[in-house]
Amino acid sequence: MMSLRTIARAAPRTLARASATSTFSRCQRTAALLSARPSALLRTQQVSAFSTSLFRAQDAPGEVDEELSAKLASEIQFEKDVKENEPLPASIKDFLENGPFTLEDVPGKEDVVLTRTYGSEKITVTFSISDLHNYEPDMMEDQAMEDELDDIENGRDSQSRGGAADLAQEANEDMEAGSDDAAIPCRLNVVIEKPNQGALNIEALAQDGAIVLENLYYYKDPKMAHSTDAAAVHAAQDAYPGPPFGSLDEDLQIMMERYLEERGINQSLAVFVPDYMDVKEQKEYMGWLKNVKGFIDA
Repeated sequence: MMSLRTIARAAPRTLARASATSTFSRCQRTAALLSARPSALLRTQQVSAFSTSLFRAQDAPGEVDEELSAKLASEIQFEKDVKENEPLPASIKDFLENGPFTLEDVPGKEDVVLTRTYGSEKITVTFSISDLHNYEPDMMEDQAMEDELDDIENGRDSQSRGGAADLAQEANEDMEAGSDDAAIPCRLNVVIEKPNQGALNIEALAQDGAIVLENLYYYKDPKMAHSTDAAAVHAAQDAYPGPPFGSLDEDLQIMMERYLEERGINQSLAVFVPDYMDVKEQKEYMGWLKNVKGFIDA
């Protein structure tokens, strides 16, 4: 779910927009003066052009530098206070200490990688904090509604066609009642490799404590699943993708879900990923603030 930290950050930006509006108004007044008394202002500019104070100002730090540095320091302190008041979620500690995966998290990068072995298999799960910035609630809700209605029309649901309106009304009521608590869906890229046997690539979502499978691919070359270079990306695009996971036989879907659960793609992972994304985003934002402040102060 959206953290209080994300909401709190919006307040300074709102004030900044108000300040920008005020600055724009001052610029308009200045333009009016220029049109009203161009000759007087022109003479003032000509006189000041010979002032040596301009050359001295170029050698000294700008006046805004000091204010900007102070503002950045204020933001850094705010993030520290938020971190102190938000303890590390128990799901993160439990997953890292008791789970089978090894965490690979490089500071400064958006992607997080989980790796493990399962017999002769190598399993990689990748997710990114970019989902936090790219999330569009309306788009996800509309897509979910379309999927539900498609299920009804295709006869995959026990309800009749007449139940579509009731389903839509119920979904809208649920969204209105719990929109503030809606969890951000986190995209997962799961790759399962076997020696000399290629790889399975599963696209899934971690949301509301569950793993939702979306697409299932098979590649003869595991590099195509990881898409580490342009050639691999091009080859993966040319490969037959298979049908959407939701269109497969229901029994086949259930068996594939159990197959992944045995390998740790389960509820524990679905709870861990959103919590860890929020913590990592806070760390990356803090690092970004410090880097920008260090540059301004240098």
